[in-house]
Amino acid sequence: MSTTPLDALPLDQLRRRSSTKWARYPEDVLPLFVAETDFALAPAITEALTAAVQRGDTGYTPPRTRLPEAFASFAERRFGWTVDPARVRTTCDVMMGVAELLRAVTDPGDRVIVTPPVYPPFFAVNEESRTEAVRVPLLREGDGWRLDLGGIEDAFARGAKAMLLCNPHNPTGTVHDRATLAELARIAHRHGGWIISDEIHAPLTLPGARFTPFLDAAPEAAEVGFALTSASKAFNLAGLKCAFAVTAAEAPARIVAALPDEVEWRTSLFGVIAAVAAFDESDGWLDALVARLDLNRFLLRDLLAEHVPGARYAPGQAGYLGWVDLSALGWGDNPAVRILREARVALHLGPLFGDEGRGHVRINYGTGPEILTEAVTRIGALAR
Repeated sequence: MSTTPLDALPLDQLRRRSSTKWARYPEDVLPLFVAETDFALAPAITEALTAAVQRGDTGYTPPRTRLPEAFASFAERRFGWTVDPARVRTTCDVMMGVAELLRAVTDPGDRVIVTPPVYPPFFAVNEESRTEAVRVPLLREGDGWRLDLGGIEDAFARGAKAMLLCNPHNPTGTVHDRATLAELARIAHRHGGWIISDEIHAPLTLPGARFTPFLDAAPEAAEVGFALTSASKAFNLAGLKCAFAVTAAEAPARIVAALPDEVEWRTSLFGVIAAVAAFDESDGWLDALVARLDLNRFLLRDLLAEHVPGARYAPGQAGYLGWVDLSALGWGDNPAVRILREARVALHLGPLFGDEGRGHVRINYGTGPEILTEAVTRIGALAR
């Protein structure tokens, strides 16, 4: 039986939101930049948060919650991945976890592999941890992308101590296959390196692809890896500040356990409450969201073909972020600037994702078809 796609909220309701997506720009701008979605919360999350407010449950997060068990059950159902709840530790958000783990496994000045075009905080976190980002760009393969395993091995052989893996990859929406991740694990193991895997978009793997948790890709992955994830991207909970690290072997687990207590104290109780409701009770809502995103990724393709000829876009395999090459239009290295100024559509700035992002924009299609259609139509008017 097919799943009915989730409907987005109408624009007038969305404009009453006070989050970054809706508060940053004037009301004549359609915001498709930051990774927030335009849907009502899953009913179980709304009920759980409402009940918490009604009972005044607004204190500190205790050291033991149901979140590890809830995620372990979710991971088994959705990914076929067996997670030990004892090896799940919470923190505030994924990038805070990445920063703390980098501090734990590197020294200042050590080199850390990143794979642009990639989520901009992957560069900033190296500045924060006083490490040096070593760029090994993704390789273009037909309409898709893949990790440059040869380049990654060379970077580890030259002394890199760790790699930041985006799995699935932001902004391309690439779902790295099991064979690739297994070989990546073996490379890191050979060279004594660490893999820190950001898996926040995993619940949004779209039809036709299968997500492989890095820690489950090969025996070596458990020895060299940390996974960081959250319910925040799939369930639109970024403001509730709850993420967690997962390990699958003794040595990485000891490193996570040794992180400062404050890392865990920063977890929001509301975030935990919402995440448990998401993982325990919201599979149907998530299925409906995935069905909507599956339609929207191809709608974006068709709209660009109709209104913005010359745009190059291949629908991704996960998430709600479209990586679009506008280089052929001659709008410069950072076309989002002109698009905002003249079309009144806010997109993410391609060059922030690395030099490979010049001439590109990232479009958030986690919205309703009407808003997406209006946005691309506005952009298309600039191409005439």
